Amino acid sequence: MSQLLWGIDLGGTKIEGIVLPSLNDPAPVHRSRVSTEKEHGYDHILHQIKKLIQHIEKETGKHPDQMGIGTPGVLDPILLTMKNSNTTALNGMPLQKDLETLLGIPVILANDANCFALAETHWGVVKKSYPDAAMVFGIIMGTGVGGGIIHDGKVWAGKQGIAGEWGHNFLDDSGGSCYCGKTGCVETILSGPSLQRYYKSLTNKEVTLKDIVCAAENNDEAAVATLERMNQFFGKAVSSVINLLDPDVIIIGGGVGNIDSLYKDGYEALKHWVFNNRVDTALVRPVLGDSAGVFGAAALVA
Repeated sequence: MSQLLWGIDLGGTKIEGIVLPSLNDPAPVHRSRVSTEKEHGYDHILHQIKKLIQHIEKETGKHPDQMGIGTPGVLDPILLTMKNSNTTALNGMPLQKDLETLLGIPVILANDANCFALAETHWGVVKKSYPDAAMVFGIIMGTGVGGGIIHDGKVWAGKQGIAGEWGHNFLDDSGGSCYCGKTGCVETILSGPSLQRYYKSLTNKEVTLKDIVCAAENNDEAAVATLERMNQFFGKAVSSVINLLDPDVIIIGGGVGNIDSLYKDGYEALKHWVFNNRVDTALVRPVLGDSAGVFGAAALVA
């Protein structure tokens, strides 16, 4: 029986595995990856995970006694099937049960935003700069918008497994329709593709988010307007999180989280909306980069 921490980050294009010595020692014993190949379906994804674990076992000479797995979407704690995953082959499937049967060990699942927040809490920016933080909210603003809640160093998933899913709170009708079936979700305004779509509505030009940021720095009118709108709506959306959870720290990950103005103009907008006469919540950048997901998965079994 190994006391090492084994984690798997199940992504849309790759599956990454890691073995860590302990919660106090995050220097990887081994780390490797395989392609997800999700186009081949659900069973193939399961066997790609098994293939990766067998490879790591061969390389390390160790065998896991349990496994943490970060997933797109969440496991419904009542139905015990997956939901809300953009890897659609997983939706409606008993992923935890099937993996436990296939691997012969207990498996703990959490969505990728929770794993991101968990890793940054134990080994990243929270550990380094806010070690006494009891409540941490991890934001991912990239292709979509998600979030995860960490309380006293553990994932808070909620009764229905959807705690932290602020990306599908209503924000403003101007965002238009969301894939979830509702209109005006946070994701329809603050995700990278949504910012690009808004810029296109002003210019009829399709450009990348990086191009928009560069154009704003060069005083492009439409780009400046796009980022000003982003910052105002960011403040409004995050104020709801603070009013409900009042976290010590909010970590902002994803491509949109790299935009500098969020931490100044977005923060100023937040002051206007939050139910307080000031904002004491720290808004910070992550430090673990792409490693956060797989590290957080390993932390699930600590």
